[in-house]
Amino acid sequence: MSDIIYREITAADMAAVIDLANEVHGNNYLNEDSFQQYLAGGTLGDVQLNWIALRGETPLGVRITLAPGQWPIDDFCTPDAWPIPAEKLCYFKCAAVSEKARGLGIGKELLFRSIEAAKELGCRGGLAHIWMQSPNNSAYEYFTRCGGEMIKQHEKRWYKASVEDGYYCPVCDGTCYCDAGEMLLRFDL
Repeated sequence: MSDIIYREITAADMAAVIDLANEVHGNNYLNEDSFQQYLAGGTLGDVQLNWIALRGETPLGVRITLAPGQWPIDDFCTPDAWPIPAEKLCYFKCAAVSEKARGLGIGKELLFRSIEAAKELGCRGGLAHIWMQSPNNSAYEYFTRCGGEMIKQHEKRWYKASVEDGYYCPVCDGTCYCDAGEMLLRFDL
C-alpha cells in the first residue's frame, strides 16, 4: 500500500488520534488531556515514539508509545517478573487501526517504527497491557504474533477508568470488567 504515509504524531493530530482511538477502544479512551500527556510522554529529546498512518488526510492507524520513566508502574505491573529493567522499557499505551484498514500490516508497521525510535533511547523491550476481551481476541493475537510474551493477566484493568474517568467500554457496554494481559516484547530477539 504505497499510498499510506507513516509519520510521527504531532499536536495538530490531536482530533484525528482521539477520534480513531475512541472508535476502536470506546468513548473517552482518549481525550484532549490524555492525548497531550501521551504526546509529551512519548517524546524524549528529539526522539518521538508516537506514530500515525494516513491515506491522504484520513487516519488509518495510530500507535502511542511512552518513553522509559514517562509511564506509571502501577498495581497492574509486575516488575519482578520482567527480564528487562524498567529504565530499559518503553510502554505501548495504545494501538488503533481503522476497521476499513485492518489486515494491511499497518499495526505492525506502526509498532516497528515505535520500536526503532525506542531503541534510540536505549530500550531493550516494551511493555503493554493487552485488551484480552478485544473483538475476536485480536489484540492478544496480534501482540503475540509480534513476539509479545505474557507476564501476567490482570482482572478489571480498566474498571477504575470506566467508573471514575468516564471511559465507556464497547465490550462491556459501559462499565469495564475486561482483563489485561501484561505482556513484554523484547527487542533483542
